[in-house]
Amino acid sequence: MNDNSPPTGAQFLSLHLLETLVAVLPVRDENGAPKSIVYGGVERHMITSQARRRAERIHSRDRANAGRGALAGRATGIRTREWALLTARELASEHGWQQDEAIRTARAVIEATGLKFGEPDKKTVANLTRVLLFAPADAGTRIAAHIAEHAETVRAWTEEYVAAQTAAAAAAAKKKRGRKEKEAVPEEPEQDPAETKLPAVPGETRAAVLTALAPRDAIDIALYGRFLAEIADSPNVDGAVQSSHAFTVHEAEQVDDFYAAADDAKLDRKKNALDFLEAADDAGAGMTGYQSLISGTFYRHAVLDRRRLRRNLQAAGMSEQEAEEVSVAAEAEFVTAFVEAFPEAKKNSTASTGSLPVLVLAFDGERPYNYAAVFQAPIDESPLDKSGEGPAGPAAVKRLLKHHAFVSRRRPDISAGRVLTYDPQIDELLHTLDDTSVTAVTGIEELTA
Repeated sequence: MNDNSPPTGAQFLSLHLLETLVAVLPVRDENGAPKSIVYGGVERHMITSQARRRAERIHSRDRANAGRGALAGRATGIRTREWALLTARELASEHGWQQDEAIRTARAVIEATGLKFGEPDKKTVANLTRVLLFAPADAGTRIAAHIAEHAETVRAWTEEYVAAQTAAAAAAAKKKRGRKEKEAVPEEPEQDPAETKLPAVPGETRAAVLTALAPRDAIDIALYGRFLAEIADSPNVDGAVQSSHAFTVHEAEQVDDFYAAADDAKLDRKKNALDFLEAADDAGAGMTGYQSLISGTFYRHAVLDRRRLRRNLQAAGMSEQEAEEVSVAAEAEFVTAFVEAFPEAKKNSTASTGSLPVLVLAFDGERPYNYAAVFQAPIDESPLDKSGEGPAGPAAVKRLLKHHAFVSRRRPDISAGRVLTYDPQIDELLHTLDDTSVTAVTGIEELTA
């Protein structure tokens, strides 16, 4: 074991995790099949970083909103296309507006600020923005409050805006019909619908919408970042968290599981000798099918850029002291989510969210360190006495810690690693390893320096 304390001011926190999953399907492709990659010449199961990041973000957000964890009570964001609907709901419930007027006004105000919406004649998407927007959770409330406060001005502008929009749409439809029917050019030239100018939203209202949608003090936006191309003057955020795709440390084997769902009513009739009521009804399930399941030991990795996190929070308006305090809390909560959160696909039928890591390795450094190359050669799980490495969990732990010790001797910026395990077999293994450059800890909070 290495008792060296971590270097002061290390910019990056590197996290590495091994977890063993059995008969799960946390993420699927467009065909419902497990995702995979080829690495080291063999196919591996893969859990995408997007699935992991969302699970971590929602885990932290829910804890904060429930008053638990290091970020209890702190502001968080939501990523949605429903900002007009959220604003309209607030206008109706808190400010007494009629629902139709509320949604028409909210959509007009947000659209005129720069966000594009779905086609007006398609009810399912008409009031949804075309892109997902990650913004503070109270953005809709703030926009609604401004609209209500300036109701007279905004209502007058909305009527003018919607009327101009309707006229432009009618002109465009007429021109399209004319092209199709090859009509003669009218004697008096008509205005090109492309030249129809919509009235600009009042400057004060646009500023209020931009302020509401800005990252502000939403901690998860500072952590995970956001990109919004549609509004040039709405700030983008380069996230402080880097996440890799998780992959199995051994060759993948997919199982197509045949399932049968029983029809309770049919089985009850048969049980009570009433099946003569349906002579043509043969014995069998009410529904059958196949589902793909995966098993294996996965390696995943994430990095927290501490300096970037502090810069993001200060750019959002926090003082240096507040940004420092919040960053420490955000780091603690991020590490908790990295260890505990899990994608929820098929959680009820596979109980996947109850998994705990085989091992978590954390250390500080002046650059990120990704140890994926440790598993380029897939682990051979055949028995040790047959030249294999044995079960993937312990074998992966040995490889990972051996690699970390080797790298640590050549990179002076790397701090002493901290390792956490929830597996008693691995705990025993840690005491038998020499020169691992790590210190064993018993709680998640000890993984941060």
